[in-house]
Amino acid sequence: MDFLPPWPLLGAFCGASVLLAVTPGPAVLYIVTRTLAQGRRAGLASMAGVALGNLGNSLGAAIGLATLFAISSLAFTIVKYAGAAYLVYLGIRALRKREDVEVQTFATADWRRIFRDGFVVALLNPKTAIFFAAFLPQFMSPSGSAIGQSVTLGATFVAIAAMTDCTYALLAGAVAPWLRRNQGGGAMGRYLTACSFVGLGLFTAVTGSRTAK
Repeated sequence: MDFLPPWPLLGAFCGASVLLAVTPGPAVLYIVTRTLAQGRRAGLASMAGVALGNLGNSLGAAIGLATLFAISSLAFTIVKYAGAAYLVYLGIRALRKREDVEVQTFATADWRRIFRDGFVVALLNPKTAIFFAAFLPQFMSPSGSAIGQSVTLGATFVAIAAMTDCTYALLAGAVAPWLRRNQGGGAMGRYLTACSFVGLGLFTAVTGSRTAK
């Protein structure tokens, strides 16, 4: 099977992926804040959107998209700032919501919109594609199919990250009801979501290309 690296390399890749995936990063923060603000199912919908966006980045890396970003600073900058602007927009939108509307949104969340937001946030992060381009070749065999191995390894990493992100969402979901029961909990969730989104947008805009997740 030339689309799989040798088993020792594959095992090392899975171990390294688990270590990277359990380390909280921007994606984990996004999923946790969504969960705290809108509940466990909203967090799981965000997790699924983020996973699909990351899978798109891994496929992009496999066909050379990451190489384009690395060579063309203009392409990297355009996509990076588009993603940052979208995050800031989400933060402003959350901040402007009225509290009485927010309670209703918590009960009847639009899972398609939440899934879409997670997908766009993950897909518009070119640093993820560059990470795949730098990380995956370390575990690929020269005798196998380059694109086949990179697609397989990328999908494996996304699956591992999705499982750890799901765990974070479930843990945050256990805390969310306590926040709702406390006076001002709705406002806390609104401000936490807004600040997190704006902070993530600024983080995306000002950091370099060394973000793994």
